[in-house]
Amino acid sequence: MRAGLFTREYPPYVYGGAGVHVEYLSRELAKKIEVEVHCWGDQQSDGGKLHVRGAQPWSEISNGTEAKFKAALEALSLNLTQVKALAGIQIVHTHTWYVSMAGFLAKKLYNIPFVLTTHSLEPLRAWKAEQLGSGYAMSSWMERTAILDADAVIAVSNGTREDILRSYAVSPERIHVIYNGIDLNEYRKTNETSALVAHAVDPHVPYVLFVGRITRQKGVTHLVDAIRYLPRDTRVVLCAGAPDTPEIAAEMRSKVEEARRHNPNIVWIEKMVSKPEVIQLYSHARVFCCPSVYEPFGIINLEAMACGSPVVASATGGIKEVVVDGETGYLVPFEQDSVTSFPIHPDRFAQDLAARISQLLEDPEKCRRFGDAGRKRVEDKFSWSSIADQTIALYQRLIDEVKSRPSS
Repeated sequence: MRAGLFTREYPPYVYGGAGVHVEYLSRELAKKIEVEVHCWGDQQSDGGKLHVRGAQPWSEISNGTEAKFKAALEALSLNLTQVKALAGIQIVHTHTWYVSMAGFLAKKLYNIPFVLTTHSLEPLRAWKAEQLGSGYAMSSWMERTAILDADAVIAVSNGTREDILRSYAVSPERIHVIYNGIDLNEYRKTNETSALVAHAVDPHVPYVLFVGRITRQKGVTHLVDAIRYLPRDTRVVLCAGAPDTPEIAAEMRSKVEEARRHNPNIVWIEKMVSKPEVIQLYSHARVFCCPSVYEPFGIINLEAMACGSPVVASATGGIKEVVVDGETGYLVPFEQDSVTSFPIHPDRFAQDLAARISQLLEDPEKCRRFGDAGRKRVEDKFSWSSIADQTIALYQRLIDEVKSRPSS
């Protein structure tokens, strides 16, 4: 079997959960089948059964404009060029709207089955218009067209499956739930503290940790708002970079400056750090906080739990299938606007986040117990080998079915 995986992100250019997912899934799949990864960038490599082919957008398609819709045009240009050389591919598998039309086109041009994993849904991310401008209409069209045509849609959680059914007229039997996973050997508690020292984080002082991009979806500004409701001496470490837009970058900076007037113990690491660094940060955090307003799965919670950190997270989407309330951490409910996904009462959400974080900060023994339970949960439920096996089984079923499908 030879599968073609399409993704915007692939190492060394990974900035979000979808990129993490494809990195580990492709590696695990390649232990058993041939895998071609088509991604954005200059990557070109062959190692065993894993073949990586990077490409750059067609520059002419967006030359002469700096409009926000530029990203959507560039995505479409790559979708068009990356389907021209798929000889020998038996199935194509796309990840995120950035590459979804490549799967759509490959199905038509090569008469092969098309699998689409949705890591988020454009109709549920209205704030993307801030990032993409009028290109949001284009990204929504690309996603919709691909989802309605895919032979199988993989949802990364049961919550995402329900979101797909609410958002699109997809037959339920075409949706398959296959979770994200975690490399249990790589993500584990470490005693190493060099990264903490390098980023001015005192390893002997308990701290609350956030890791993620500066985007509306990840809700980091809600955690910053919660700081004023935490005890004044609480150490907060924000490992937050790669802002979606200049506007949200400016908003984040303003909120952090305001929070520092209440609590000067805020360390802001304004970049996406390496894996060894983030593993150290997870390992020594008293509490990890995931304040996302929309999260189909939330792989960062798996990473924190694998490193023995208790989690305080929003009770939304796939997070509710990862974090067990009162066992591996606390889930914080909030009233959610049905259109924007933002909290209807953001200040109340900030207060509730602070209350749960404070409970854990005051109880080191509970933190240890939740951390141990979190590690056991990821070991039991979220190994990449199991996820790869489920994915290959789906591939094989679809390949067998397409043999009887007439050419178009």
